[in-house]
Amino acid sequence: MSALEDKYNRSQSSKDIDIEAAATNEEQEVEVFDYGKRAQWLRAAVLGANDGLLSTASLMMGVGAVRKDSKTMILTGIAGLVAGACSMAIGEFVSVYSQYDIELSQMKRDKMNKRFADGELETKKKSLPNPWQAAGASALAFAVGAVIPLLAAAFIKDYVVRLVVVLAVASLALIGFGAFGALLGGAAILKSSLRVLMGGWLAVGITVGLTKLIGGSGL
Repeated sequence: MSALEDKYNRSQSSKDIDIEAAATNEEQEVEVFDYGKRAQWLRAAVLGANDGLLSTASLMMGVGAVRKDSKTMILTGIAGLVAGACSMAIGEFVSVYSQYDIELSQMKRDKMNKRFADGELETKKKSLPNPWQAAGASALAFAVGAVIPLLAAAFIKDYVVRLVVVLAVASLALIGFGAFGALLGGAAILKSSLRVLMGGWLAVGITVGLTKLIGGSGL
């Protein structure tokens, strides 16, 4: 009888260990998922800020190539900030709402097919992406990036110095955004930063060149 009891106790102990291991694995999976989700949002914010910085700086430098007064340059940057933030917000809202509708429809089909209980639908709906939150985050990220060249140009009256400062500040910010994005993605920081910087300079160069060309043609 004692041998049977000993065997039973060992069996129960083994089951307890398996249950604890399964619970630990589930906790680790939740933690990894949460970390990945946070990293995804941070990466999207960095990309939004980078877009705001690059597009606004390019607009300001392009207009600055044909108009030397600071007022026109700054007004151009403000217009770019507002238009870009609105565009990013609307685009993100439409995109995420489409994703929301698709996933919600799939959940309703799963419910009809009895793949999960009635109470699970509301729980699963809470995990869906929020279109309003995504739109606000995209607009805010774009605006943060766009403010950088605006602040750099706001208090400088000299034309040449203003252009140099805007380009220098934008370049440093591009390097920073590139490094942070690489850090989140686990990529090489130096290579990523230089790639973002070279891409930014190319965008600014094309904008300035075409604006100057069109402005000098008398149109």
